[in-house]
Amino acid sequence: MRKHLVRASATLALLIAACGGSTASPTTTPSAPACVNAGAAHHAYLVVQHLSGATLQRCVGFDAAQINGDDLMKQSGIEYQTQTFSGLGKAVCQVDNEPAQYAECFAKDRPFWATLVSTGGGWQEAQTGYAGIDLKDGDALGWQYHAQDATPSPPPLPKK
Repeated sequence: MRKHLVRASATLALLIAACGGSTASPTTTPSAPACVNAGAAHHAYLVVQHLSGATLQRCVGFDAAQINGDDLMKQSGIEYQTQTFSGLGKAVCQVDNEPAQYAECFAKDRPFWATLVSTGGGWQEAQTGYAGIDLKDGDALGWQYHAQDATPSPPPLPKK
């Protein structure tokens, strides 16, 4: 799955460059969001892509050198639910009320939230849990809800 995301990110980057740099998806045209704590020295972004393809984005300002994924989620104001797994930490089960209900975070043959990170380029699959991700100025945390066997194109990069 990781190879598919990297290939899809590279393809998306080429398409964006060829089309003049637009990152809007055909189903949404997100505008640059107002930032929570806009006067802060640094800004990180949160991008959520639902199973339908609809996306939403938030910006969070911070003054420290970095902000971790858990703090970014909390400060963004986007609803989310987690489940703690012994030895693995917290996993995200619901973002922006999708799915509407769940009994298990990673139920067999059910969609799940994939975690992505952008640190100045395209999206990459996160190599750690979201709470362990440290974001610097201009970086983004992405959530993509998709079926177990799907390899969807990555969400649009944040508008800054």
